[in-house]
Amino acid sequence: MNSNPKNPGSPRSRTKTNFPGISITSTPPADPVLQALKAAAGFTSGETLAARLGLSRMAVWKRINRLKALGYVIEGSPRLGYRLLEAPDKLLPEEIVHGLQTQFLRGPVHYFESLPSTNDRAKELAAAGAPEGTLVVAEGQSAGRGRLGRQWESPPGLGLYVSLLLRPPLPPHELPQITLTTAVAVARALERAAGAAPEIKWPNDLLLAGKKVGGILTEMETESDQIRYLVVGLGLNVNNREFPEEIAGTATSLALALGRSFVRAPLLQTWLEEFEGLYQRFLARQFPAILEEWKRYAVTLGTRVTVRQGPALIRGLARDVAPDGSLLIETAPGEVVRVTSGEIVS
Repeated sequence: MNSNPKNPGSPRSRTKTNFPGISITSTPPADPVLQALKAAAGFTSGETLAARLGLSRMAVWKRINRLKALGYVIEGSPRLGYRLLEAPDKLLPEEIVHGLQTQFLRGPVHYFESLPSTNDRAKELAAAGAPEGTLVVAEGQSAGRGRLGRQWESPPGLGLYVSLLLRPPLPPHELPQITLTTAVAVARALERAAGAAPEIKWPNDLLLAGKKVGGILTEMETESDQIRYLVVGLGLNVNNREFPEEIAGTATSLALALGRSFVRAPLLQTWLEEFEGLYQRFLARQFPAILEEWKRYAVTLGTRVTVRQGPALIRGLARDVAPDGSLLIETAPGEVVRVTSGEIVS
């Protein structure tokens, strides 16, 4: 099996479409004017920017105004030019792509102020032929979903609500392994970018100090005995300070757990970087090593659990996770049940 996924191709031109109450931008490369302002130590004249980037001064001025409209704080001086003072804490394509250390998980990035569900939009793009690496991000979701159809609280501007499109040449039964691989990438990212001590609850919950900080929802479309496309959805509570009463006792955020706020785009970049390396290893048939790393983060193994599968409950000792990603539960001495799906409720 090919361990080097095909690059989605050369950068596509930027497109912008407006929907009622929603703005969307799709762009693989970062804005060149923004890149130049970020690289500059101080002011840069409009004339210099125009000459360096092959644009007219009017085009530079229009791009500056566009960046300001997106929330960038840019100081302008008639004599000195422009200087970037502050970038907004938004999941804008420019912020995601700039400095991103990945080879093929780099977009196109589809940015929305609000969506019902990033996973649903990613599936629509996948059905229309979008390439592997396509990313859908939203500042907020009105109908975000967790596993088993549960709602994922997605208040605007506070968390990561992101869906990544993959096209792995794999059979459908390997989906649970990708979910576990994704969880390892999130745990690594939380350690690296936030200094957190994450834990994983089988199969897809990310915990901090025993409370849920994030979740993963993987959905696929199959054709014959192969995955046609796969959407990996990540919901991560970042700067939330409060939660609805029904989940307040079990949910947390990076800000609550670590006592400080975070800029969200670097967290997303770190997850993409960690996931790309793990995904390549996964395609190279190195999942056994990834599973061993998953177990080092796991809080489920060695504990007594109750798993709900529809109306049925399975109770016992969580002994191990099998090579296919299923949970092995010892329900009685010498009796082990293999659980491929379900929810740990206690």
